[in-house]
Amino acid sequence: MASGITSLTSTATASAASASSSSKEIAGNFTQFLTLLTTQLKNQNPLDPMDTNQFTQQLVQYAGVEQQLKSNDRLDSILTNAKSSSAASATGFIGQTITADGKSTALKDGSATWTLTPARAATQATLTISDAKGNVVATQTKALAAGAQSFAWDGRSSSGFTSANGTYSIKVDAVDATGTKIAVDTKVSGTVNGVDLSGSEPVLLLGTSRVPVSTVQDIGTGLST
Repeated sequence: MASGITSLTSTATASAASASSSSKEIAGNFTQFLTLLTTQLKNQNPLDPMDTNQFTQQLVQYAGVEQQLKSNDRLDSILTNAKSSSAASATGFIGQTITADGKSTALKDGSATWTLTPARAATQATLTISDAKGNVVATQTKALAAGAQSFAWDGRSSSGFTSANGTYSIKVDAVDATGTKIAVDTKVSGTVNGVDLSGSEPVLLLGTSRVPVSTVQDIGTGLST
């Protein structure tokens, strides 16, 4: 069985290149600092040497820059290990049947899908889609049939702009023909047939559904009815 893992190599390469560039910039500043300090010591007036306090302050700055370089190297190593561990854990879901909180899903290349299950038919349902920061990006109104059904969003915001890839959540306010409010379940379940590792968080693929791994609630159970 194919692993079904999607990995965006260019994104990882770009991130690594950015980190390397930052490290080189700090290293360049560090080398420049040493050059300036050495030049200053060589050319100071023997009859009027550098003030001791000033020299001590410059040495403290020297130690600070050196410590920053070492800290950056350690943080890069920790981040790399954390991402590797997260990816390895996510791939363990492949072939497993899971149930997840379907309020949040991933928008990828203009496609995001939620599974909505109203308790009974809704003559009017207002679907409000928000980004990861809680900002409302789109609102739609439609009728919902009874039972589980898919709702697909093309990433278009209410203002007509195309939303960026990322995690989005949905809120459903539904009423029946009498105006009585209806509960709408957003849980989703299915067998994981792939994992997308291209983003900041692994996303599990359940057919057309994209489920952030942090939303998984149960493993080995089906969608409740």
